[in-house]
Amino acid sequence: MAEDEKFDGVLLNMATQLEGGVPQLLEVLFSFLSRKTDFYIGGQQGQAKKMLLEKFSKYESQALARQAELQAEREEEEKRRQEKLKKKREEEKAAEDEPKIKELTDEEAERLQQQLNEKKDVPEVGVEAEAVKEGAAENGVEEESKPGENKSDDEEDEDAKGKLKPNAGNGADLEKYSWTQTLEELEVVIPFDVKFKIKSKDVIVVIEKKHVSVKLKGHPAVLEGELQHDLKVEESTWTIEDGKAVKLFFEKVNKMEWWSKVVTTDPEINTKKVTPENSKLSDLDGETRGVVEKMMYDQRQREMGLPTSEDQKKKDIMAKFMGAHPEMDFSKCKFN
Repeated sequence: MAEDEKFDGVLLNMATQLEGGVPQLLEVLFSFLSRKTDFYIGGQQGQAKKMLLEKFSKYESQALARQAELQAEREEEEKRRQEKLKKKREEEKAAEDEPKIKELTDEEAERLQQQLNEKKDVPEVGVEAEAVKEGAAENGVEEESKPGENKSDDEEDEDAKGKLKPNAGNGADLEKYSWTQTLEELEVVIPFDVKFKIKSKDVIVVIEKKHVSVKLKGHPAVLEGELQHDLKVEESTWTIEDGKAVKLFFEKVNKMEWWSKVVTTDPEINTKKVTPENSKLSDLDGETRGVVEKMMYDQRQREMGLPTSEDQKKKDIMAKFMGAHPEMDFSKCKFN
């Protein structure tokens, strides 16, 4: 831990207990220096003020540089997000414009025919089930419908009732503000319908681990309440956008969950409908990457009606066993 961060916990605890915010915190600090130290009278006249201004300028420069760096990162992230959204819309439009019936190439036709031939050798459970169903109908027995059949996804998921569909950024567009999110962070945009350009001195923004408040001075809060989940205060910030809106950037503590709302009083979105970002396999460690690649391979095989890696492994073992025991009759054996 850096030397100047050693007392962050004490100072943060003090700041959260002072209702007057930063002005009251400064009041307490300078009162302490006046009463308990020789800060004001220990040196030459004006030396205390000079020292104060030096420290103020030093940390003001650091704060401005950090703010500029964060702003640049946010703008770059927003640019990447907009590019992804644009690409996604173009792909969706291309898919809509694509003809429903496509002429297969010779290679695709050959591969499809091979898959169909392989499927002919697999007993279809559905045929037997259909025969039972027809026999039951002939004897006047009606088949009992199974719970959940012929229902939409929303009807199947009772928990999704009353929840909003996520917007393009996996958040929601509410009456007073909108928000988007990734697994790592959350972004809130609060527009203000005013006739002047907003400056930082015009707004009061309080960002805490479990609470947020945003308002124009002299006006009721536009966003205020307990956050749904914890955030990293030291990595969260806010900016003025085009003099007309306040943009908040929250870094999540738990980077493995989607938020369904910003504050607990907001309407919820259905997090099962969010569109996660594509992950890069190269970012994963070797073991995890192997598991993910195996799952992806098995998923493709199932979609094509082909054996998964586990099925192929069992098939190879059985073929090896049969080859080692040609004297045995396997003709009546059924293999799953």
